[in-house]
Amino acid sequence: MRYFFEIAYHGAAYSGWQSQPNAVGIQAVVEDALTKLLREEISITGSGRTDAGVHCEQQFFHADIEKEFDRSALLAKLNSFLPKSIAIHSIRPVHPEASARYDAYERTYHYRITRVKDPFSEGLALHYFRPLDVGAMNRAAATMLGEHDFACFSKVQTDVNHFRCDMKKAEWREDGSRLEFTITANRFLRGMVRAIVGTLLDVGNGRTSLREFQAIVQSGDRKKAGANVAPHGLYLSRVKYHSRIFVKE
Repeated sequence: MRYFFEIAYHGAAYSGWQSQPNAVGIQAVVEDALTKLLREEISITGSGRTDAGVHCEQQFFHADIEKEFDRSALLAKLNSFLPKSIAIHSIRPVHPEASARYDAYERTYHYRITRVKDPFSEGLALHYFRPLDVGAMNRAAATMLGEHDFACFSKVQTDVNHFRCDMKKAEWREDGSRLEFTITANRFLRGMVRAIVGTLLDVGNGRTSLREFQAIVQSGDRKKAGANVAPHGLYLSRVKYHSRIFVKE
């Protein structure tokens, strides 16, 4: 039987979703916990691959589990067994062909910035103190809406077949000393959100004009875009699926 697990995690201590040489990823920690609790070898497939240090408020992974089990009991045992930085929120049966990765039709990320020194946001938001024209940043962000080639914001070494993404939302919002960027699309490229945020900050601080930002997107050249911002301000916040993939209970 195939199941979807909803997971959240604080990414500071991990190399991202996947393990790297000399570093542990979220996937390996969860697979180890499931294997020990269920006493059978369990491998999982996530809805996406977050980078090292990135946080996650909602992600899903699927696992095939042969034996019958009590979902409520396993949920409680998993959350007791896993480190405090990882939480499982739900376990739901899905149809055998359902894929946490390929059936996700929409993903939302948030990038959080604090404009003042704030010890309570340390490791959870980027501290950025330079003046910013948020209106200009939003005008630039709006030009990305719709389907475009976003190669200029992708890591160079990647195994994707194409760089086109359908952008549904890209918006900055201010709340006092806090600034949050929300971006929603059908898919994201490796390093894409952090590169977009870095380039939009260049727009906000006057280094890049709106016309130059548009030219960067059209260029497809990663070297022309801004630097990646720090990972600790980034959150994978929501992943959407059609209800038809879930088994009715």
